[in-house]
Amino acid sequence: MDELEIKVKLQISKPVSEVKDAIIRADKMANYFIAEGARNMEEGKNIQWTFPEFPEMIIDVKILKIDSDQVIFEWEGSKNKQLEVRIDLEERPGNSTLITVSEGKMKYDPEGIVWLKRNTEGWSNFLACMKAYLEFGINLRKGGFEFMKAS
Repeated sequence: MDELEIKVKLQISKPVSEVKDAIIRADKMANYFIAEGARNMEEGKNIQWTFPEFPEMIIDVKILKIDSDQVIFEWEGSKNKQLEVRIDLEERPGNSTLITVSEGKMKYDPEGIVWLKRNTEGWSNFLACMKAYLEFGINLRKGGFEFMKAS
């Protein structure tokens, strides 16, 4: 094993079009992932994300591709490393969507292992928070990271 790659999946009981809309529209993403005020994702554009719990952290995101069942962007997934993130949306029975988030790749070394743990946890949280928001209107992220703020 020379390279590590993140891949997480979760099914949401909403149609692909609604899930995709919640990913590319900043006003919707602010209910489960980013802070308010970001721009919508548009193919070929650069945007910035901030997070409600960490306003000092600004993430540059380059949108590479948006189509009916996929969103691809690039960001600094690990310190000084631009990594590609792919979000694939697969229509499932019952008007549901299987979301697969892939990020990577990085070397199988101590830095790569830290990245794999941190970002796998982050993308799993992203999917769980999106599911709670889309299916139940709940913002799971709100207050969830207070323990990480500097005292």
